Amino acid sequence: MQKIILSLIYLTACGFNSFAETKLEGKLEPFLGKPELEIQPVFKGERFGNIVVTMDGTVLASWGTSHVRAKRSEDGGKTWGPEIVIAKPGFQPGGLTVNESNGDIFVFIEERHPPAPITVYKSQDDGKTWNKVDVKIKPDSNGNDPSMHMNEHGITLRHGKFKGRMIRPTRWYAGKNDRSLWPKHYTNAIYSDDGGKTWETSDPFPAKGTGEAALVELSDGTLYYNSRRHFSTDGLNPRMRHIATSEDGGHSWGDLYVSKELPDGEQNGNYGLMAGLIRLPFAGYDLLIFSNIESLNGRKNGTVWLSFDGGKSWPVKKSVEPKGFKYSSLAVGRKNTPSEGYISLLYESGTKSDINAYGGGKIAKFNLSWLTEGKNINQYLKK
Repeated sequence: MQKIILSLIYLTACGFNSFAETKLEGKLEPFLGKPELEIQPVFKGERFGNIVVTMDGTVLASWGTSHVRAKRSEDGGKTWGPEIVIAKPGFQPGGLTVNESNGDIFVFIEERHPPAPITVYKSQDDGKTWNKVDVKIKPDSNGNDPSMHMNEHGITLRHGKFKGRMIRPTRWYAGKNDRSLWPKHYTNAIYSDDGGKTWETSDPFPAKGTGEAALVELSDGTLYYNSRRHFSTDGLNPRMRHIATSEDGGHSWGDLYVSKELPDGEQNGNYGLMAGLIRLPFAGYDLLIFSNIESLNGRKNGTVWLSFDGGKSWPVKKSVEPKGFKYSSLAVGRKNTPSEGYISLLYESGTKSDINAYGGGKIAKFNLSWLTEGKNINQYLKK
């Protein structure tokens, strides 16, 4: 733990605060202080959630299988407003995306469990109201149209040539979600350079049997792509997360490897689990947080992991929810808003380990001090 704290001290002492004074990249201090963890139920029944923080600092969570709805928190996740229906009927497919260029928020909704027709909704008032928008989603290089379900939220790129591009994880089902076709499935992504009017589909992820992925942009503009995999025919361990990167803004993926630290669902089976992933907003550094389960049997013991080096290693982990924990999504607060300094984790709850036992959606709100065991950095500065 001392090494972890010294790493945090180094980030502060290096003077990164002097060049992090941008609208999107903030300071480390708001994430520290007194350790905090608060868990509260937000959605009843059903499943499939995504969570983001809007440009105004509103924590926005979406949910649902019979219809897609959202809840908003304008005080950093302390209290939540009433449910807002986005589409009824509608099936939640993940990929909630904030356009950091203008504040628009996109929701992608499928008619049913995919493959299925897709409708895109957009909010221009911080998630209060939603309207259908006409968009064009192009097929991938194989001629396959992407499906949306059930991926982590999208992001807006902040660095380099592709700054301003929106990108979100997607997948291809090979016709239908059938076990016989799993070896042909693959994850990919869609991206837009025109504000969400047109979406290109990336080349396939370099491992088949994949789907339900998450991505972040590192400080040098590299995209780090972390995918679920529940089928393997190439000898690569399907019980651990599969990782690839992109140097061209998410058009193609390479450098495939299997994580030795991040599990993909329960470890006594090959059926993976959708995970959450974020990069904390500290300019020039790549602190990542990942959420999944650490369990031999059953979807339980929801855990978060912390990386200081852009996902190369994950030296810190801590259990959030020892009981039922299924799909999850992560979001991080915005600078100079009530959400600053907090990480929000939306997860499917349920008191049983049964894969089909769901108890609605809960949100865990915590800070970095809680994750690092609440050590006081000032004490180490004095030594």
